[in-house]
Amino acid sequence: QVQLVESGGGLVQPGGSLRLSCAAAGTIFRIFAMAWYRQAPGQQRELVAEITNDGTTYYTNDMKGRVTISRETAENTLVLQMVSLKPEDTAIYYCNAHVKLKRNTLTWTELWGQGTLVTVSS
Repeated sequence: QVQLVESGGGLVQPGGSLRLSCAAAGTIFRIFAMAWYRQAPGQQRELVAEITNDGTTYYTNDMKGRVTISRETAENTLVLQMVSLKPEDTAIYYCNAHVKLKRNTLTWTELWGQGTLVTVSS
C-alpha cells in the first residue's frame, strides 16, 4: 500500500529550527509534485511550500524566507527545513504528493500523510 509518513515534528522554542521529513512508502512510479501544508487549531489547512519534479519551488507568504523545501528523489523523501519559528507556526504539518502509481498509466493520484505536530512554545 502506498502512503506518506511524516516525521520530525515536536516541541521547539521560538526562534528555533526543525527539519520535517516525509517518506513515500510503497511503489510510486513518478512524483509530479510534493508539498507541505499546515493546519492550526480552529483554522483551515493552508499551503506552506511545494516543489515540482524538476525542482521548481514555491513558497507562500507567511513562512517565505523561513522555510526551505527539497526532495530526495531516490528515497522519495520530502524535506521541509524551518528556521526562526514563531508561536503562530504551531500546527499539524501535512505532506502532500501528486503521483503516478504505475508505469503504464495516464492517471495520477493525490496522497496525504497523517501529519506531524509542530509546537512552538517557550
